[in-house]
Amino acid sequence: MENINIKNYIINNFKDDNKKTLENAINESIIEDDEVVLPGLGVFLSLIWQGANNELKENMLDILE
Repeated sequence: MENINIKNYIINNFKDDNKKTLENAINESIIEDDEVVLPGLGVFLSLIWQGANNELKENMLDILE
């Protein structure tokens, strides 16, 4: 069995997509309420977190809380 890096797979799968496509993918993942998509949303969250300044991180934490 081949070792698949899920994070790299997801990043590569969406790397050329525009904002609307990304938005649709996120909305569809949430609407479907399918646990299979949770790793993808986790990858998106980690990318956002890595690129966020402290204010955005604080806002994200407030939302999650």
